[in-house]
Amino acid sequence: MTSTADLGPFEPAALIRNSGLRVTDSRSAVVDALRVKPHSSAEDLYRVVALSLPQTSLQSVYNALSDFVDAGLARRIEPAGMPRLYELRVSDNHHHLVCTRCGAVEDVDCAVGGAPCLEPSQGHGYVVQTAEVTFWGVCPACADDVPLA
Repeated sequence: MTSTADLGPFEPAALIRNSGLRVTDSRSAVVDALRVKPHSSAEDLYRVVALSLPQTSLQSVYNALSDFVDAGLARRIEPAGMPRLYELRVSDNHHHLVCTRCGAVEDVDCAVGGAPCLEPSQGHGYVVQTAEVTFWGVCPACADDVPLA
């Protein structure tokens, strides 16, 4: 799996092919949109893709994203009260900061080691495969605009 930080020269077709998927114009455009606009919803990505590929459809973007998640090329995050968001950073178990005012999302590396959050205090018999931690707060831009209550 590849993170956007590890991509070097960015080649959407190579990423798609290396994930075991067939390369199409639509998939290439969605990967490119994810590169420039990580943590985006399918609708936001559709708006970016439609600029360069006007014949695409929102359903085509949803299909590509589903294929990417299944193939391990993209990660889907689901912050409470927000639409599903997608990103290409999949090579680690990082977390996210979400602004409660504007909805901005930032990556946050794990505090210790590779994936400390994969060992819950009580496993209840589950085999844990991944963990999602979301930190909620106010981003610097929003904190500057409106005093905290």
